[in-house]
Amino acid sequence: MRTPISIITGYLGAGKTTLLKNILNKADKKIAVIMNEFGEIDIDSKIIKGKNINIVELAGGCVCCSLTGEFELATKEIIKKYKPDIIVVETTGLAEPDTLIFDIENELPDLKLDSIIALVDSDAFFKFPLGKTGKIQVEMADIIILNKVDLINNKELNKLEKEIKNLNNRANIVKTKFASVDNHILFGIYSKRDIKKEINHEHTKNIEFFSFKSNKIFDKEKFEEFIRNLSKEIYRAKGFINLDKKFYLFNFVAQKYSLEEFKADKTELVFIGENVNKIKEKILKQLSAL
Repeated sequence: MRTPISIITGYLGAGKTTLLKNILNKADKKIAVIMNEFGEIDIDSKIIKGKNINIVELAGGCVCCSLTGEFELATKEIIKKYKPDIIVVETTGLAEPDTLIFDIENELPDLKLDSIIALVDSDAFFKFPLGKTGKIQVEMADIIILNKVDLINNKELNKLEKEIKNLNNRANIVKTKFASVDNHILFGIYSKRDIKKEINHEHTKNIEFFSFKSNKIFDKEKFEEFIRNLSKEIYRAKGFINLDKKFYLFNFVAQKYSLEEFKADKTELVFIGENVNKIKEKILKQLSAL
């Protein structure tokens, strides 16, 4: 019996983690979610250390996992221990899904491909047009979620739909706010692909990131002013920050940001963009001054 597996793709900040939260909250079957890291899903449960994966048990028999070893060995470990009804993989926003699809269909006999789901940030689409990676994510998808449609008008939405259909006219398109989609729409598709494996991907060569960590308390008003004037080379930023003695989950995408009260024990921020190491020292110095 092969376990169905679905792949969630989408560029940085499109809403993949929010979609995963919604999937788990609405789950009526045993789901195993695999992430590169636990990211922004708030997990208070005890982490179980596996050989190739860190596993957290959630309600209803679901598990949330972060990879520590090879993907194949990690999926075998999950299937053997938890026997999920379906595995859902969140790929990094910089990943082209074709290699993973090839491996599932040709090299992983315990798995069968269910659906490929691509999220598109409707608000950022025209400000930051899709590059090669984003186009491949859309072209591969069975389901395309146009997320954050509440942030654009009807004219922009119609133009966006047309652009997406030019890239992929066979996928189901779903329009959402806060990545809210019925699970039944996402699963049970059993996609079939014929993909040739490419060994060398060069899509991430200009994408850089750097992080900032601190145990200090920052001024909330000054931090928000800093974010409003953040260099345009920074496309995505996220993490946790202590502002005026309260911790917040910070999210920044395409010149928009949000702060949500959150449990954390220190400030940890990551900044992502194209060739951003050249402005790293400047930004770290600005942060330290807050």
